[in-house]
Amino acid sequence: MDDRFLYVSCWLHGDIRQYDISDPENPKLNSQIFIGGSIHSESSVKVLDPSHTVIPALYVKGRRIEGGPQMLQLSLDGKRLYVTTSLYKKWDDQFYPDHVKSGATMLQINVDSETGNMSLNPEFLVDFGKISGGPYLAHEMRYPGGDCTSDIWI
Repeated sequence: MDDRFLYVSCWLHGDIRQYDISDPENPKLNSQIFIGGSIHSESSVKVLDPSHTVIPALYVKGRRIEGGPQMLQLSLDGKRLYVTTSLYKKWDDQFYPDHVKSGATMLQINVDSETGNMSLNPEFLVDFGKISGGPYLAHEMRYPGGDCTSDIWI
């Protein structure tokens, strides 16, 4: 909300990237975190780039995170970034069929207010596969009252 950071969700690769845009002419990658995606160690996708580092599959509270980071919602104080893992059912079916069977998740990423570095909160998990009537493929979320990441709804 202060035009310092820009957050990008890379649904297929499985990472969230945070760019420092305090100098708009020279954006810089400041922090990156992997949340599921298709190129982790337990995926059937083979990365042919020899410089690629294998990313371990992500488990939160014993649940393997399927799908990739999709919708992002930054807390009003900028210290927590919430992310859901479903994009669109037809695409989820094609790229993450296990995700459709197990349901989406919502995770919390802690954002250091000084450095901007991101880290996963391992104690926060909303498992939409465990909700009665599920599994559900959660997509959009927002804070009541909104902020810069949800002002399309205001």
